[in-house]
Amino acid sequence: MGAFPQTIHFIGTNTPRQQEYSLDNLEVEGEIPAAINGSFFRAVPDNAHPPMFEDDIALNHDGMIARFDIKDGKVSFAIRYVETERYLLEKEAGRALFGRYRNPFTDDPSVKGKDRTVANTTPVWHGGRLFMTKEDGRGYEVNPHTLETRGRWDYEGKLRSETFTAHPRIDPVTGEMFFFGYEAGGLCDLNVAYCIADKDGNLVKEQWFEQPYCSTIHDFVITEKYAIFPIFPTLADLDRIKAGGPHWAHHQDLPSYVGIMPRYGDVSEMVWIEGPKGVSCFHEVNGYDDGDKVHIDLCLTDTCAFQFMREAGGLDIDQRDIKGALTRWTIDMSAHKPAIEQRELGPTGDLCRVEDAVQGRPYPRAWYLSMNPQAKGPPMLGGPVGANFNCLLRIEPETGRLSMMETPPGGAISEPAHVVSPEAGHGGWLLSVIDIPNGPPGAGDPSDYSSELWVIEADAVEKGPIARIKTGKALRSQVHGTWVAREKLANSKLSG
Repeated sequence: MGAFPQTIHFIGTNTPRQQEYSLDNLEVEGEIPAAINGSFFRAVPDNAHPPMFEDDIALNHDGMIARFDIKDGKVSFAIRYVETERYLLEKEAGRALFGRYRNPFTDDPSVKGKDRTVANTTPVWHGGRLFMTKEDGRGYEVNPHTLETRGRWDYEGKLRSETFTAHPRIDPVTGEMFFFGYEAGGLCDLNVAYCIADKDGNLVKEQWFEQPYCSTIHDFVITEKYAIFPIFPTLADLDRIKAGGPHWAHHQDLPSYVGIMPRYGDVSEMVWIEGPKGVSCFHEVNGYDDGDKVHIDLCLTDTCAFQFMREAGGLDIDQRDIKGALTRWTIDMSAHKPAIEQRELGPTGDLCRVEDAVQGRPYPRAWYLSMNPQAKGPPMLGGPVGANFNCLLRIEPETGRLSMMETPPGGAISEPAHVVSPEAGHGGWLLSVIDIPNGPPGAGDPSDYSSELWVIEADAVEKGPIARIKTGKALRSQVHGTWVAREKLANSKLSG
């Protein structure tokens, strides 16, 4: 193709920007607390070249690593492409060589057997290193000071899995990182690699197990006792992929499952528990133990949120008709036959966050994004499902207490990152990028908007931002982000 398609995956906040640049001394409205000192890294998909196929999707776009660096109330911004093998091969050719999303049979023959990952989903910080990750391949190490790509990361040759999740979990007490890779042995492989890296970033354990079907395991949770793998019936099929079709298709008639095992145990101890049919979840909020019971809190929907995955499964369900809720699954591990008990905690939404200190433990509150049903005007186009979230929710799961921050009319909000406050009793802050239309909401060019970084009191989101950092740019949709404090950056394995 010689131009970008004018589909939902290439307009609005998905509009290709194709720019690497840096900006210093961004305009700040309000005051940034001095305790916010470090870097907010964001994963930003952005095509370096027009795609090979008209029906390409946002999940297939090249990864960029963006950074807001904050110190003494001043902010700089930088963004660069992650120089994956795929990116470099296409840069040399001057055009797209890799075809449909996660389908190597649609690639140009010249790149057969090459690394297809675009590393566009999550920045991960662990053991003094920064990685850009996407679950279809291994992560790529990036220099946190310069944003230069160091190369593909395989734990110095120790990692056997061909894939690395975009959602590892880091224990706040031990500093260990628990992670996994599905399709660990290759395309449509049932094997999942379950791994542990110690606090210094050394791979200390890797075990493989088979899942009941080849599903997209985007996220998982840990508790102090267990590693827990919720899986949902969005499945891969090798024959379909070989025929040039989509990697994933959602099956509304199949059950979900939860695989649960001792987090330091052997995969032979894995117990699979059947769950509701047809449901879907891409992000779990958290999990924790309560005596013999295990609680798993999920952003659950009654079908898959991605339209192209529903269509591949023959499902004709309008995006507006999808129902869901922030949901708790509870499993009594002492029962003769453990089963899932389900109850709703809060409104539907996604892109959830808890503070790092409560990972795998009981937690007093969480934050996630949703759609405000009373918002004025249509939502901003873009993001992986075609419409962006327009409000931030803070929820206390035990009481149900809910508070909300709205975006400006027609605006969009990206997943927040949490910054810890050194002040006792203070809940810290959230950092989130807000996209604001430059004209009347829903009118004119959907790619005409301005992006700001908002600083929000984590326990008073309803008051809105205490500081707004103006970029003067329209930034591409973020997938996930992570905050890294200055003291951690100072001890990184790569220097500036």
